[in-house]
Amino acid sequence: MDGIHDLGGRHGFGKIDVNEGETQFHAPYEARVRCMVHVLTQAPDWSVDWFRHCRELISPTDYLTRPYFDQWAQTYGAMLINSGWATVDEVCTGKAVNKVDGLPSVVTEAQARAMVLKEKRFDAEVDAKPVYQHTDEVRTITEVPNGHTRLPQYARGKVGRVIDHHGAHIFADAMAVNEKRYEHLYTVEFSLSTLWPEASSTTDSVTLDLWESHLERV
Repeated sequence: MDGIHDLGGRHGFGKIDVNEGETQFHAPYEARVRCMVHVLTQAPDWSVDWFRHCRELISPTDYLTRPYFDQWAQTYGAMLINSGWATVDEVCTGKAVNKVDGLPSVVTEAQARAMVLKEKRFDAEVDAKPVYQHTDEVRTITEVPNGHTRLPQYARGKVGRVIDHHGAHIFADAMAVNEKRYEHLYTVEFSLSTLWPEASSTTDSVTLDLWESHLERV
């Protein structure tokens, strides 16, 4: 999806403050939202990619002006209503009338901490062999789905080089519409001058983790 969230390489938004402090939360509500997200993520029909798709539907003004965790709360409120698990009144008042099956009514601090710290593997065994190998030159596609995609605008139709292979992972673009399938995932390196010709005097590069569906052989 081409939306306001895809800001990579765009001008007019100022410099990134690389010296910002490492404060985990800037307000008490942010920690509560973080915990709520881990509880709600247990729902079988939701995924991080569906969450990202919904968040990317936020209006540009809200997306650029609302704090990060405030966006999360807005997104999960919309997801609850869309799924039929909550009404608009329940979200607005913060008072649940109906209980959602499969979700714990109360999560202790220890349980929430365990959810965050639990180690998981996200790769999977698949029959298909990887199409690309280390050092292969590839070109990214220009046509992306009308929804969530992990291929940013600034890197479309660009030639890069495969520098790593991570096995097969859930294809995020498909999972955003609840289509669960695995594809091989690669790290692709692009010279900065390939992405932005005005940077021809530098030897810096950008790396992106991209799925096979994002790539074509040069």
